Amino acid sequence: MSDAKVWGLIGLASRAGQVASGESACEIALRRGEAALVLLDEGASAGARKALSDACVYRGVPLFIVEAGRIAASIGKPGRMAAAVKPGSLAQQLQRLLQPDSNI
Repeated sequence: MSDAKVWGLIGLASRAGQVASGESACEIALRRGEAALVLLDEGASAGARKALSDACVYRGVPLFIVEAGRIAASIGKPGRMAAAVKPGSLAQQLQRLLQPDSNI
């Protein structure tokens, strides 16, 4: 996966209003069916990891664990450790890039 492309797309999605950031906002987006994929910082607490993981499994939404600090840096909001991307073409492209077998 091309890191620069992934983080650039997440930043673009954030500026376009297509990202809910923070654990609570992600849980709300999942409950409302407004999340196509969820990103979680590898440094997130065990409680946050379990809550978001369970919610994603229950709703069939893919969850990606990413490098510490990358979510906050790419969306420009310090301290954010979780982000839910709304359905759409940006989410589809991000999901393709984040797949472990992606050769892009």
